Amino acid sequence: MGMRVYSCDAKDAQALKQLLEYDPFLDKSKTEAELAQLKNSDDANIIFARQDYWLKDGTSLGLEREQYYLTISAPDEFLEKGEKKLKASVASLKRVDPELESKIIQTIEEERKESEQGIGLLFG
Repeated sequence: MGMRVYSCDAKDAQALKQLLEYDPFLDKSKTEAELAQLKNSDDANIIFARQDYWLKDGTSLGLEREQYYLTISAPDEFLEKGEKKLKASVASLKRVDPELESKIIQTIEEERKESEQGIGLLFG
């Protein structure tokens, strides 16, 4: 399991969000034949909605206001294929440098831990 961080321009954030949320197998407009065809498609089986991901604006991370940052946690094989699909769909998307990636992953992990602790206090 790996984690990667990407950035994109704010103008592309809505298109990125739609791509992340879309699951073709839950699309009610698809026919049974289309769904059967999708099962054999490598590209169609790259479904971000089934992975752990966080999309945050730069301001919430103390970074550039005009950028959005996507953190994905998924199997390495998925990340390789997923990166190609992301870059083909979102023009301004690029992987951040390793130093920034590490900082953002650490921030996400801290937020997640705090959230889990808060839930534990509520239901503990």
